[in-house]
Amino acid sequence: MEPGWIERVGAHLLRRTWSDPRWEKKSGQVVANERGTVYGLTVYNGRSIHYGKIDPIHAREIFIREGLVTGELNTTVPFVRQNRQLIERIEKLEHQARRPDILVDDSLIYAFYDQQVPAEVFQTATLEKWFKGLDGAARKALLLQRDDLMRHEAAGVTTDVFPKKVEWDGVEMALDYHFEPGSVKDGVTLTVPLFALNKIDAQRCEWLVPGMLKEKVQLLLKSLPQKLRRHCVPLPDYAADFYARWFEKARAPDLSLLDAIAQDMWQHVKVRPHRTDFKTETLPAHMFMNFKVVDEHGRMLSGGRNLDQLKAEHGRQAQASFQKMAVRDDSVAQALAQDNLTSWTFGELPELMEIQRKGESVIGYPALVDKQTHCDLDVFDDPAKARAQHRLGLRRLFRLALNDQVKFLQKNLTDLTRMSMLYISLGTQDELRDQIIDLAIEQACMAEPWPDTREKFEQRQDSARSRLGLLAQEVARLTGQILTEWAAVQKKLAQAKPHAQTYADIQSQLSALMGKWFVRDTPYDKLAHFPRYLKAVQMRIDKLKSDPQRDSKLMAEMAPLLMQYQRSVSTLKGAHDAQLMEFRWMLEELRVSLFAQTLRTPMPVSVKRLNKAWSAMHR
Repeated sequence: MEPGWIERVGAHLLRRTWSDPRWEKKSGQVVANERGTVYGLTVYNGRSIHYGKIDPIHAREIFIREGLVTGELNTTVPFVRQNRQLIERIEKLEHQARRPDILVDDSLIYAFYDQQVPAEVFQTATLEKWFKGLDGAARKALLLQRDDLMRHEAAGVTTDVFPKKVEWDGVEMALDYHFEPGSVKDGVTLTVPLFALNKIDAQRCEWLVPGMLKEKVQLLLKSLPQKLRRHCVPLPDYAADFYARWFEKARAPDLSLLDAIAQDMWQHVKVRPHRTDFKTETLPAHMFMNFKVVDEHGRMLSGGRNLDQLKAEHGRQAQASFQKMAVRDDSVAQALAQDNLTSWTFGELPELMEIQRKGESVIGYPALVDKQTHCDLDVFDDPAKARAQHRLGLRRLFRLALNDQVKFLQKNLTDLTRMSMLYISLGTQDELRDQIIDLAIEQACMAEPWPDTREKFEQRQDSARSRLGLLAQEVARLTGQILTEWAAVQKKLAQAKPHAQTYADIQSQLSALMGKWFVRDTPYDKLAHFPRYLKAVQMRIDKLKSDPQRDSKLMAEMAPLLMQYQRSVSTLKGAHDAQLMEFRWMLEELRVSLFAQTLRTPMPVSVKRLNKAWSAMHR
């Protein structure tokens, strides 16, 4: 069958996609490669088409950036040639002065043309037609001036420090600036496509843009208590020095602005404030990024300065929008088409996927998704979310692949009936049994790095067959010990009721340790310490009778650390922080050290040591 026949007869079925938009000097227009498919069958590919008809806004950006700014135009319009000659003369001055900072950057020249050239101009032909209709004054306004191109005092306001766009995982998003105190638009607004909402990093947004950083740092320093603030006076000078030291990192920061200021103060004035010392609520609204969430047609869905709230309201919708966008890329759709997986019958699973969208390469994160009886492949907008889903999916795939061994364990786990009686207040026997087996599978099959090919998966599977039974019995034995100690705590707990604060503290500790899925959700190396933690609770209750004042004193020593930890956990909004989780286990060891010292701890712990560890985490 000739592809041309399909194109003529089935034009209404043809699906067109475009890639690689670029400026073509010879034709005087922005072109892109077009691909036509019918039900996944490629009819044609690589056909060069006029991109201005497809996406005039993007085509205009390319036309200005690669045509007008560079002078790569075949045209008789005089201002293009004259402006280019002026730029070349200033470039010569740079060579003569051996200073590469005389000419303004291309982004400022782009901004000049962006302001002068109307929206309908996106190729040489429309430029020439528009230019013919201009009067003398309008034509003169198109000429760049030498002072405009030379760096001077006003050149501090450039797209370098006030960028027009920012990129997250391949998605370009517009930044808009507005000066109107009291207005909801005041400050800088990031326009976020719905499909990219979950990609936005709140930590990075704290830094705003470089041009606003000095003001924000100065206001944050001003919000500190006097005993800390006095080390940074005069505040404008310290803010300017911070800006100079952190300017490059501010483009892609690896820590929050508050933590960066605290670290900088420790390095330069030897004091270290905590995050809670900064009174961020005293800052004006324009010192926080404003967000505008839009749908695929650019219509506003929601907005505001509270990113966590926007994600809570639209996060699921955003993930669905991302997956819908992803499968429009034929290669991604093909990769994700395999479902109802009960073994590794697909190819290598990459760490990330490049999704083609309107000439952009958007990053997605593939993962196996647990569907109980099988697994599906899907792509996620957030790497942490993808990893969490993939852990569950990979475990399910191993469980299905090791079905014979799993069936045997379901019938032969040691002491399951007794354990299920102790577990009854938390869940059912089947739930306890399944999480014991799940943890054993993780122990047997899922050491880092996780397998990403069929060969590696099958090697882990083969290795696990002979070990899974022993590992499951070991997990069951440990689970039995934990539940036995848990039952002993429950019997003694009523003795602590007269001491309300202690009782509440113990209940809080037990709730954190002994959730319904405590076996499955706790790393095995941490789970192994649970019997000792629960014994320590029993000893604490026993000592409470004879010396309740001592318990209150020790609890008061530990309280600030607990409060700091709980406050930090609440700010994570469910996200994973490895350092914070490790600190959580240090707190458990501190409880043993304070309330049941004879049980000993695997490493030295004290309130002083944990305070140092906390400070080190926030340097």
